[in-house]
Amino acid sequence: MKNTFRVLPLLLLPCLAIAQEKAPVIAPYNHLNMRELYLDSTGHHTALKTILHEDTSHLYDSDPVKRNWFHRKLFKEHLFEFREPDFNVFVDFLPDWQIGRSNRDKTLWLNTRGGRVQGNIGKKFYFETSFYENQGVYPVYLDSFVSRKRVIPGQGMIKYNDKIGKAYDYSYVNALISYTPSKYVNFTLGYGTNSYGDGYRSLILSDIGFSYPYLRITGNLGQFQYTSMWAQFMDTEGRTYGQAYEGRGYPKKWGVFHFLDWNASKKLTIGLFDAVVWGNVDTAGNKRGFDFSYINPIIFLRPSEYSVGSSDNSLLGMNAKYKLFPKTTLYGQFVLDEFKLKEFFGGNGWWANKWSTQFGFRSFDLFKVNKLDLQGELNVVRPYTYSFRNTLANYAHYGQSLAHPLGANFTEVLGIASYTYKRWYVRGQLNYSSYGLDATAESNVGQDIFKSYDKRNTDYNNKIGQGLKTNLFYGQGTIAFVLNPKYNLRLEASAALRNEKNDLRTNREFIFNFGLRSTFRQFYYDF
Repeated sequence: MKNTFRVLPLLLLPCLAIAQEKAPVIAPYNHLNMRELYLDSTGHHTALKTILHEDTSHLYDSDPVKRNWFHRKLFKEHLFEFREPDFNVFVDFLPDWQIGRSNRDKTLWLNTRGGRVQGNIGKKFYFETSFYENQGVYPVYLDSFVSRKRVIPGQGMIKYNDKIGKAYDYSYVNALISYTPSKYVNFTLGYGTNSYGDGYRSLILSDIGFSYPYLRITGNLGQFQYTSMWAQFMDTEGRTYGQAYEGRGYPKKWGVFHFLDWNASKKLTIGLFDAVVWGNVDTAGNKRGFDFSYINPIIFLRPSEYSVGSSDNSLLGMNAKYKLFPKTTLYGQFVLDEFKLKEFFGGNGWWANKWSTQFGFRSFDLFKVNKLDLQGELNVVRPYTYSFRNTLANYAHYGQSLAHPLGANFTEVLGIASYTYKRWYVRGQLNYSSYGLDATAESNVGQDIFKSYDKRNTDYNNKIGQGLKTNLFYGQGTIAFVLNPKYNLRLEASAALRNEKNDLRTNREFIFNFGLRSTFRQFYYDF
């Protein structure tokens, strides 16, 4: 009986802590803690990001020592925290300061000063906004990308600043407002990116690119989750400043997306996807704007697109995952960009047999080692997939694909291993890709999705990897000590090797970086 009375207060501590909490903290899952959803057996919908959840980690403070303000802010808390009976607001300063070296006789550095404000009002409203001001010097292979596209991968347009010499100067913002009036529906208005899939890559809709404005409505009913999203993109590869659009910036284009995700069982989830992308102006240069025939959130886009006689760019896709073991999940995707039954099964390499597929797995606590995780993935994309007759409606935004950074006409295999021990984080990644490039500027073998497929090399006998055969190896290792998990402030060292080789050239670069980094942003420089 005495032991019972001793144990009872300990059992009540979590309840007392929750009772004293002024308001629940609503926060988005990030790529580092998504593992919790895959290990859970309650059947979460994991394909569509961002996923909001109630964060209760602050209720369980295992440190009995009362720390000073500096220690708390550096290691445990947000820079500013406002907790009230009805709302929470958190403010963080987000630095990303790096120094490094490339074997191409180049000193690398990055100076990012960022800030983020996030909060929630009860359990129905969540909001977040962030801003980043950046200057930096990048590796040679990224210089090549920036010189062609005038954008930093995933971070927008560069500005020219004579004061910093050859360094890039750029800035970007993200914002999000989420309203959940009931457990059945959510409205999200944002300026950022979206992703659909369970893999490291997504062949359906990826977060590799720059921010864009969007409206997303998500409904949940039983085992089903249905999402409609409308977004506006930018065609930086078409007409630019100083031409027909002087003073109005780059031409805009629109996209509408539907996702239906079904938890068929505790182990199997199947998702269906469709999308249409169209230009803000037609091919004659006349303003078209938003097409209200796509405003109905519950439609099949392909029949609608066909019924209005449009020539818009439409895609269909499927996403699936299967929990093979309690800690191992298989996943895959298939995207169909064009379909003609006779040609699809004809085996003659018709150019418009445009499809892509993915297969992968996630395995957690490998060899029974806590937080030792492994992911493997295969991605295959046919030539001309995601391309269109013009850049006004190709599957791209701000100089990058809305799917895979390699565009099309490739095969990729990758593996990612990570291990977390207390505040230490170790990650290793290996990529191998084989793809076909255009040997000349006039050629079009289907890899560059910004080239018109009307100017293709041939109608038949198209194969994956055709053109100038190129092999790419990319390996990266990272070790970090996390100072503050609230906004992922960490001391980090990384080394990367990139080797791209074909019959015309070999580009080999070894890169080392060290720095103080923060936030949960994920950039894709592995291409």
